[in-house]
Amino acid sequence: MAPPPSRTGKNLAEPPAKVHVRNLSIRYGSHTALSDVTLSVAEREILGIFGPANGGKTSFLKALNRMDMFTPGMRVRGEIFINGRDIRRWRNVYALRRRIGVVFPLPVGLPLSVYDNVALAPRLAGIQKKQDLDVIVESCLTRAALWDEVKDRLDTLGSLLSGGQQQRLTIARALSQNPELLVLDEFSIAVDPVTTMRIEDILKELRREITIILVTNLTAQARRLADRCAFFLSGRCIEIGETESIFSGATKDERTRDYLTGRFG
Repeated sequence: MAPPPSRTGKNLAEPPAKVHVRNLSIRYGSHTALSDVTLSVAEREILGIFGPANGGKTSFLKALNRMDMFTPGMRVRGEIFINGRDIRRWRNVYALRRRIGVVFPLPVGLPLSVYDNVALAPRLAGIQKKQDLDVIVESCLTRAALWDEVKDRLDTLGSLLSGGQQQRLTIARALSQNPELLVLDEFSIAVDPVTTMRIEDILKELRREITIILVTNLTAQARRLADRCAFFLSGRCIEIGETESIFSGATKDERTRDYLTGRFG
């Protein structure tokens, strides 16, 4: 099996991409959600994925995290490499998932305290000393811009926080795994504009440490955050390129330009 190419494919001396997807197709029964998608994501890059509903964006994220194992009828074909390693060949899928932090569209707080929401993954990884967990919890909540708001009520149920706080708690929980890759699926769909901007600031800081794939229904958000963008339409990756090139009108496909100018979608 040939190794995945570099992100650009132009210089063989370049290291492999952090994520490389080759000929990825996804079906749910007889319905095709994604067809023959090939793309790469570089180390410490933010890739923004946008497009209308039912374009295959969420299915793409599910495939990255091997969620087809828990999704009835979902069938995945093609190859996905992380750090040059085919994720379908990982025997321990949970070890793979520890490398990937996931933030869903709606805040999904575990029925635990704020502290235990963040400490759960480290505990499952074998960290049990309270002083070690304290450091991790404070660090992750700080990185998620939530520590100052909850430091005096860490024993409160996470579900009692405001919607915006719960969404930032899910980010803190994802970071507690110390992931190499963070994927977010329309994180701002259920939070107010002020919280959205705060989370965007968080992501700008995190890009210094980890690779981020961001699915968003807001093209302006993709433009603000992403280094490169991919346009998904009807289960296909229509176009991928540098963000400013795409948004400045230098699109390669007329369908991308039509979507960005509001002619459809």
